[in-house]
Amino acid sequence: MTDTAPPHIPPTQITLPDGRVEIAPGAPRPDGPYTNADLLPVPAADRTWTTYDFSALWVGMAHNTASWTLASGLIAVGMDWKQAVLTIGLANLIVLLPMLLTGHAGPKYGIPFPVFARASFGVRGANLPAVVRALVACGWFGIQTWIGGEAIYFLAGKLAGAGWSDASRVGGHAWTMWLSFALFWLLQVAIIHRGMETVRRFENWAAPFVLVGAFVMLGWMSAKAGGVGPLFGQPSRLGWGGDFWKLFWPSLMGMIGFWSTLSLNIPDFTRYGKSQRAQTRGQALGLPTTMTLFAFLSVLVTSGSQAVYGKPVWDPVQLAAKTDNAAGLLYALVTVLVATLSVNIAANLVSPAFDFSNVAPRKVSFRTGALITAVLAVLIRPWRLYADPQGYIFTWLGLVGGLLGTVAGILVADYWLLRRTRLDLADLYRAGGRYWYTGGWNWRAVAAFLAGGVLAVGGAGLEPLADGRPIPALSPLADYGWAVGLGTSLALYTALTLLSGREARTA
Repeated sequence: MTDTAPPHIPPTQITLPDGRVEIAPGAPRPDGPYTNADLLPVPAADRTWTTYDFSALWVGMAHNTASWTLASGLIAVGMDWKQAVLTIGLANLIVLLPMLLTGHAGPKYGIPFPVFARASFGVRGANLPAVVRALVACGWFGIQTWIGGEAIYFLAGKLAGAGWSDASRVGGHAWTMWLSFALFWLLQVAIIHRGMETVRRFENWAAPFVLVGAFVMLGWMSAKAGGVGPLFGQPSRLGWGGDFWKLFWPSLMGMIGFWSTLSLNIPDFTRYGKSQRAQTRGQALGLPTTMTLFAFLSVLVTSGSQAVYGKPVWDPVQLAAKTDNAAGLLYALVTVLVATLSVNIAANLVSPAFDFSNVAPRKVSFRTGALITAVLAVLIRPWRLYADPQGYIFTWLGLVGGLLGTVAGILVADYWLLRRTRLDLADLYRAGGRYWYTGGWNWRAVAAFLAGGVLAVGGAGLEPLADGRPIPALSPLADYGWAVGLGTSLALYTALTLLSGREARTA
């Protein structure tokens, strides 16, 4: 009997000279109940986004009304322009780090966030962070849609007169405001059905249009205030003592929470990256600089409104409505509509659409997932979240940051510390592989998520959503929710994995 060589098993994936990985030529594409066309890896030839594309993406993301109110809200709660810009600039430098770390898997493997999360949470378990993040995106979509509805309401009120603006009230708002909200919601749903390529082209010119609009508003407010001096001269109501630092830490966590969703779902965009250098440089150039510039403009305008009107007007739609110039009002409110429309669909529909598709790949397409997002966004009642800067910054953003920071800690620990960035593409899509764990769930990730989440948000105040704190004993940690969640989950997941002897370094 002669010895025979073992049969050659062709590789399922190949690594290109630049480090990117794709399904090997001739190898079968992942198939089965845990995949669909939207979740499959992007072929290396189709990963074409450059540094400019990622920088432009962030220009479009940051130049929106929610970013404006984020910064102006700090003025409304007592900071001066220097304190507000310092807080926002520092927050964006901090959140950039996990964004670059989680974004690495995108250009290397061409996979979206829900598939990336399967490596740590399990093929089925990835639905846990995916649904949490999707619900957060639903909240953001609702807030942005309310802002767009406001713009329509005020614009129509200037054109139609008091009959529109002073219409009978339903649920605390004029029925015409509810109609405006519904119209803007329908407009976005209609664009979804036209496809994301339409949105991408729209954003190419929307971002500079909005930036020009912000400078126009700055010029208008400077003229009303009698020069730029009053814009810089508004004093802090907090000083630089204990009152400021008491507000600074929850504000910093809230600012981090603003982009904490993107710090997770950034692989949904970086999966199209031409190289790691493109996504790293593009994000580093785009996020901190763009966000800080836009914040600087918004805090100056809000400081000017305090000088002109006696109190800060933190909502740019309501501020624009104070002008008597019809052309200026039209331009300002159209700018708000363009900004809200572009960022809302790109930032708040792409990611949850993938997330909901990941829950049931065979039944829920990307487009269906986007429609689910739009419906849930209304049920969350975003008008309550947006009603005041206190609840907007400290409740909504604090809770978001704490929960999503917990997920980020697990992803970073698994991908960087344990696996050293090595993944098996085929196993990410099939039952019984190395990412199946126990019934498709990795209990270590779930335990780390629950522990980090409880510590991060258990002691947080829930006003205006609810009264009181779930776990009052944890209230000292509430101001540091994002950092607590990220640090706890990272350390606990790493320890549980190493102590259990789970082979996490192979892939």
